[in-house]
Amino acid sequence: MAGRTKTRADLSEAVYQRLGLSRAESAQLVEQVLKEICDSLERGENVKLSSFGSFIVRSKNERVGRNPKTGVEVPISPRRVMVFKASNVLKARINGETVPDED
Repeated sequence: MAGRTKTRADLSEAVYQRLGLSRAESAQLVEQVLKEICDSLERGENVKLSSFGSFIVRSKNERVGRNPKTGVEVPISPRRVMVFKASNVLKARINGETVPDED
């Protein structure tokens, strides 16, 4: 089941093939979309792409963790994490099911 990983170059090539833009324009378009998503997440904004999923920024408080080898307690500093939650449409497509209406 291990498939090939899609890269930015693969996405740019797909845009080039489907939209007929030049390769340079296709690469620039992919970069701009990814940059906008990254910039929004960096500002703490959530990003929702209909029929795909949501990128959600969550804040985690400081907590105490343990080294599993030694059992020594270690403080884990507060931080923000990004979580991806796939839409029901995407989940259905991945599982080969009939695609429900958009979420």
